[in-house]
Amino acid sequence: MEITWYGLSCFRIREGGITVLCDPYDKTIGLNLPKVRADIVTVSHERPGHSAVDRVQGEPKIITGPGEYEVKNVFVTGLATYHRKQAGKPLERNVAYFFELGDLTIGHLGDIGEVPSQSEIEELNVGDIDVLLVPVGGGDTLDPARAVEVVGLFEPRLVIPMHYQQPGLVETLGQRLEPVEKFLKEFGAATGDAVETFKFSKSGLPEETQVVLLTPASQG
Repeated sequence: MEITWYGLSCFRIREGGITVLCDPYDKTIGLNLPKVRADIVTVSHERPGHSAVDRVQGEPKIITGPGEYEVKNVFVTGLATYHRKQAGKPLERNVAYFFELGDLTIGHLGDIGEVPSQSEIEELNVGDIDVLLVPVGGGDTLDPARAVEVVGLFEPRLVIPMHYQQPGLVETLGQRLEPVEKFLKEFGAATGDAVETFKFSKSGLPEETQVVLLTPASQG
């Protein structure tokens, strides 16, 4: 399997000739998404930083809500979750997605801000999570401490942080997000070398949860 990060919450997942793209963004966030072709596109919520499906090439199946889907032998489960609570405002829905591709299960938590209950996680019925893509920068999403709590609930083999402070983001967004180092410190993980594309197989997964850092792929 191959996972590439394009910044913020946008990832390309490739396995067995199938390409999944999560949370494509438009230019208003300050980044420029390269041209990407996909078979499946998931949208965690309708905001410009997560729902720019017009930026994706090909004729992908677009998934925007909770439920169970099967596309080209990829099983997708969408779980309704929420952004972080804000005083006096109604909870805003976020959809976390779990992909079963071959013998691997990948979770993309979108803009989740509230920690789901253990019963909600158990109802997912997707088995063990091999890789979890987790927002860690705070704002409307999980802050470093809550991100660690969520990782503990899912117990994945690998964690890939996302949605944190990075160069290029517009000031209004970048200033609201924490750097990834705060999550690494909270998690107790060493700051290792980041890679642009992460390639792995089921047999190469660690027994204990480890963190993998990605650098954003080249901007188009």
